[in-house]
Amino acid sequence: MARGSVSIVVERCKACGFCVEFCPSKVLALSSAFNSKGYHPPHAVNLEKCSGCDLCGMYCPDFAIHGYRTDKTAAAAIEAKTEADDAR
Repeated sequence: MARGSVSIVVERCKACGFCVEFCPSKVLALSSAFNSKGYHPPHAVNLEKCSGCDLCGMYCPDFAIHGYRTDKTAAAAIEAKTEADDAR
């Protein structure tokens, strides 16, 4: 079961491949399709292995991709932090 997911903005991508290279779970691969600039953006090939660590987003120089956690414990932690911030 996937604990995370990735969001890709295809038109921002210039196919540098950093996201593919540095993904510890090997979730991504460069697509054979082109974006409007003529580059091959990444796509998820093993999304069920995604941990939501966001290393893809940290290495992307164009902010074209980011990872995020989707499990219930992460959502609960974010909600608790938001409530704590609101209480201040």
